[in-house]
Amino acid sequence: MGEQLQETNQYLTFSLDDEVFALEIGKVREVLDLTTVTKVPQTCDFMRGVINLRGNVVPVVDMRRRFDMAPAEATVNSCIIIVEVSFGSETAILGAIADAVEEVLELEPGLIEPPPKIGAKMDTGFIRGMGRRDERFIIILNIDNIFSNNDLLPATGGDANEDAA
Repeated sequence: MGEQLQETNQYLTFSLDDEVFALEIGKVREVLDLTTVTKVPQTCDFMRGVINLRGNVVPVVDMRRRFDMAPAEATVNSCIIIVEVSFGSETAILGAIADAVEEVLELEPGLIEPPPKIGAKMDTGFIRGMGRRDERFIIILNIDNIFSNNDLLPATGGDANEDAA
């Protein structure tokens, strides 16, 4: 198992504004064209709603809103990346709206730096690392840490007050 860290890792890259983000390819199920999203009342502002994916209800998140970026009009390149997110022992399927999917790329572990330390005020726990490709940085996301279980509960039918103390 220890040798797995030495292998090249594959990532799906996508853009939001002029920034490039990456997800581990093992977390990505598929990429869909942007489709109609049904709004769900009383969900957080970055929760766009749900889609029907082959008979399954899948919550859809606007990645721009999740990262406090300005909203943008959908384009022909806008898409929904279907990902698998882990919450402890549970997994959930989630759609993430991106401006565009770029490519699948391989990054050697040596080309990935740890997340930047930006002070106590900013939470960088959702950043797995910073990949370097040519002169650009690619923000490698830890998709499991971007959304807390409570963020998704209203859209997935759970009880949001369950963990309140």
